[in-house]
Amino acid sequence: MADQKASTSIEAVESGLAAQGYIASRQIATAVYLSQQIEKPILVEGPAGVGKTELAKAIAAWRGMKMIRLQCYEGLDEAKALYEWKYAKQLLYTQILKDKLGEVLGGAQTLHAALDQLHDFGDVFFSKEFVEPRPLLQALEQPGGCVLLIDEIDKSDAEFESLLLEILSDFQVTIPELGTVSAITPPTVILTSNSERDLGDALKRRCLHLHIGFPEQRLEERIVESRVPGISQALRRQMVGFIHEIRSLDLKKLPSVSETIDWARVLVLLQATELDTELVKDTLNVLLKYEADIEAAAPQVTTFIAKAARSNVFG
Repeated sequence: MADQKASTSIEAVESGLAAQGYIASRQIATAVYLSQQIEKPILVEGPAGVGKTELAKAIAAWRGMKMIRLQCYEGLDEAKALYEWKYAKQLLYTQILKDKLGEVLGGAQTLHAALDQLHDFGDVFFSKEFVEPRPLLQALEQPGGCVLLIDEIDKSDAEFESLLLEILSDFQVTIPELGTVSAITPPTVILTSNSERDLGDALKRRCLHLHIGFPEQRLEERIVESRVPGISQALRRQMVGFIHEIRSLDLKKLPSVSETIDWARVLVLLQATELDTELVKDTLNVLLKYEADIEAAAPQVTTFIAKAARSNVFG
């Protein structure tokens, strides 16, 4: 019975994401379901363009939740990711205190009493009122929860991972001047990585791992059908078959799902009904992003079109 219930729930995730135009494999739907049930972040790894970031967007749209995105980069620190103080406002209040210093200290009979009163005002300057929340803190403060996308975590410094550990394990963060801030409703956390560097074990232990690679042909056809409904079934099968042949080459950057979708839109725009050598060579730059890759693929175009056509007929 438990397996049946889990299966139904996983299927609900698949259909929910599909309603937002995201065609998920069983593996992806299972990871999303488990993440919801055990409140654990998902670390999504895989090549660029396979739908890692789109997964977070689709989850947010499906569940009707706000998505908060933290784009990672080298040098990202707590001031940009977590919070910073509103220095201009603190400066303004400091000036007001200076102007009113006589009134503030008027009742103080001793130097010690005066210092105590000034200390009380200092505490006010480092209160919640003067905090400018950045994406991580914003996510913890959403009363109805949210989807927190920590995008391309592998582009940040290794030291930045330490900042995330408390958030990923307990959905809380400690601010020295304010204490511990806990999530009102735990956010759904998606971290993405293109594997540009190895991530630390401490971060990986706190996450479910999901690898999204290039989809198998029938799944990729469903993705194209969902994103580019104007393309015919025959052309869709032929172009996806062609792309799978291209991926067999030793290229600097293999065409990903995002390039597949772009190429499908281009073929519809050009009113193509089937692939031919000249059409493919004219639009190969949509699929391949390096001139060396285009030069390597060009001699194989006619052969790959023929293979894709045969697959379309017999597959």
